[in-house]
Amino acid sequence: MNPASTHRTRHALLAAFALAAAVDLVSLAVGPDPGHTVAKPLLMPFLAAYALVSGAPRLLVGALLCGWGGDVLLLSDADPAFLAGMACFAAGHVCYLALFQAYGGPRARVALIAPVYATGLAVTVVALWPDLPAELRVPVAGYSVLLTAMACASAVRFGSVAGLGGALFLLSDTLIATGVADWPQLPRPELWIMLTYIAAQFLLVDGVLRTLEAGPGPMATYGEVRSTTP
Repeated sequence: MNPASTHRTRHALLAAFALAAAVDLVSLAVGPDPGHTVAKPLLMPFLAAYALVSGAPRLLVGALLCGWGGDVLLLSDADPAFLAGMACFAAGHVCYLALFQAYGGPRARVALIAPVYATGLAVTVVALWPDLPAELRVPVAGYSVLLTAMACASAVRFGSVAGLGGALFLLSDTLIATGVADWPQLPRPELWIMLTYIAAQFLLVDGVLRTLEAGPGPMATYGEVRSTTP
């Protein structure tokens, strides 16, 4: 595929992702609507295709496809689907952590950022624990550790854009957890969950691609990444 064609394809895929996001969020804003059921499963495939055409490492594409699995499973309200969806997202966080380790820059501001995330994790788990269903307490706590590690690593290894994406992912899943714990919710909670989630995944992709494109990292330049993805 020549550069001009690649450029057009990237823009088309990004536009498709934006359209799916708009349909999903508008559907949630106006009330129960089949638009959410249709649009939600399209989000991560479009974003993964955009990342792939942009030359992203396979670990990034894998993280997005794990997110797609979680998105589909969480369309169901059944407890087994919730646990399976959480497992899919956990696998995605493992992909992100491996990506940050393989392609990230030097650990920046770790002494400042890590304690903030560790404290937030401890406070959140302790606060939620009594109100979570007994069978979900350990899985949610374990998942929270993995999610927090991903969010912290995104900021430490890939800078502010990816770091904001990691923070929004943490916020989105915390909103889900408060719903499971039956805490008071904002009006239309699904809208805020999806808004922060969509922004999180996009910013993680954008932050990673920008960082790799900007210049050599500890392992490879962006051009080398495109030809030697793990």
